[in-house]
Amino acid sequence: MDMNKIAQMSCNPAVGGIAKGQIVREIDALGGAMGRVTDATTIQFRMLNRSKGPAMWSPRAQCDRGKFIWAWREVLENTPNLHIWQDQVRRLIVEDCSVCRDTVAANKPAQPTATGVETYLGMTFHAKSIILTAGTFLNGLMHIGRVKLPGGRCAEPPSLELAESIAIHGIRVARMKTGTPVRIDARSVDFSLMTEQPGDTEGRKFSYMSLPAAVTAGRDMPCFITYTNEAVHERLRAGLPDSPLYNGQIQSIGPRYCPSIETKLVTFPDKDQHQLFLEPEGTNTNEYYLNGFSSSLPIDVQIEALKLIPAFRNLEIFRPGYAIEYDFFDPTQLHHSLESRVIHGLFLAGQVNGTTGYEEAAGQGLIAGINAARRCTNEEPLILHRDEAYIGVLIDDLVCKGVDEPYRMFTSRAEYRILLRQDNADARLTEIGHRMGVATNERLQHYLKKKEEVERIIHFAENFSVKMNDVNGLFESLGTAPLSRGCKLMELLGRPQLTIANLSPALPQLRELLDTISARRDEIAEEAEIEIKYKGYIMREVEQAQKMHRLEDIRIRGRFDYSTLQSISTEGRQKLIRHDPETLAQASRIPGVSPSDINVLLVLLGR
Repeated sequence: MDMNKIAQMSCNPAVGGIAKGQIVREIDALGGAMGRVTDATTIQFRMLNRSKGPAMWSPRAQCDRGKFIWAWREVLENTPNLHIWQDQVRRLIVEDCSVCRDTVAANKPAQPTATGVETYLGMTFHAKSIILTAGTFLNGLMHIGRVKLPGGRCAEPPSLELAESIAIHGIRVARMKTGTPVRIDARSVDFSLMTEQPGDTEGRKFSYMSLPAAVTAGRDMPCFITYTNEAVHERLRAGLPDSPLYNGQIQSIGPRYCPSIETKLVTFPDKDQHQLFLEPEGTNTNEYYLNGFSSSLPIDVQIEALKLIPAFRNLEIFRPGYAIEYDFFDPTQLHHSLESRVIHGLFLAGQVNGTTGYEEAAGQGLIAGINAARRCTNEEPLILHRDEAYIGVLIDDLVCKGVDEPYRMFTSRAEYRILLRQDNADARLTEIGHRMGVATNERLQHYLKKKEEVERIIHFAENFSVKMNDVNGLFESLGTAPLSRGCKLMELLGRPQLTIANLSPALPQLRELLDTISARRDEIAEEAEIEIKYKGYIMREVEQAQKMHRLEDIRIRGRFDYSTLQSISTEGRQKLIRHDPETLAQASRIPGVSPSDINVLLVLLGR
């Protein structure tokens, strides 16, 4: 709708986070640009959850919001065969597939097929595949207290006709809501009354293609931490009668894991403070984002409450927080390719599928884009499994389980977390991306070199013998038990206190090996070390995934009339009828379908 808003960060100026950072690295491994653009515009980088195991480590970057837009513009405008048109879509063009030659030849039943779009400027675009990624714009309605404003986000109009042109063909539509906090003028903040939160000093990054030395400049902007207090809470409670969340003005469902400040007060009435993060929006602006204070309360209530926090006593703001309601489509009506089951040729991705977050949207967009292109050339779609990528977990959850609130990715949603680490996304996905035509030859060769170097370190650790006298002095300083005999380096690296980095000073041969590794030595040594330390856990998860894959190979769609299967629970029958899963594995992940229901289906298949 506005080329100057391409890649606009609608909410917080950050990329990544718990499980979200893994998705960004997966996008990068597949050939997407999100990681590279983030690295080019990062003003602070942190690896979250470092105190936990590597399956939980999650990269997160604060970005310069303005530079992020223009970095993306540069990528898009220099992408061969990509054409940009600034306009707003009014209607999806859908035709009866009974007139299509492939349908007649295959004797298939008629199915609505998307063939193009019409725009408000009177343009018509036709295509074999169409991808809708409308975010919060479909019938978007913003709420600030009792004030209601049509809009897709602040100062931008909504899309008012497109959702209806899709829904009339049988795609189920519902409403969701999300919110965003106040934006603060840094000149009115007393930063001395807040706790500074610096970023990591190492040259960490998202993209496997970015060199560490190239991403460290300009990353020294800190965030700040402060807290609400009881006086703040009293002012907010007094404003609840005017909150659209609690006066009946908003009826739609909101995100459980990113609640508004008023929801926190109602849900946790015994808490006398809530943590807030003040995050910079860029290097050349005074605008700051107040993470943790999402609100739809009236403007005066937001400002008066915030001024009761010592650091904000002279507060000036650029704009208030607000809630926004919007239409989304039931994701259980999608194939795993993200093509609609109802309208042939229509692919849906992002918040229109009931998700929330830039990263979840980007992962879906990449898969929808790949599969829309493959549909045009009659190729099989790319389906990522739950043991291959968080993107696969995300899409499988949407298609098999649906949503009853905005879906946000967490590490706890993945049953194969030790396989889906942020450090090994290229090992999982780059060769797949290359086969799909989205990961370049350069990226593939870059990964293959890294793979060879990781394997060299692992081979060295498996075969190199460590003598007692070489390391016992070091062990004493590290607080780990001394050796009573020599052993292989791999055995030593199983100890939690020992790493390749702290062992290398005592082992010249290890130092010599590391000196031959590429410019990404720390990244490569870290992945090799994780593979060594967690070898047993990794093997166990691989075995579990292989067992589940056997169920993925058992196709059940069209083989049962579930309404006649009285040996299956009533809830199980209802859910199987509604979702119509493709495979037995998908059926097993539908809430309400019990293990005994799956066993019944296995027995019937055996017959």
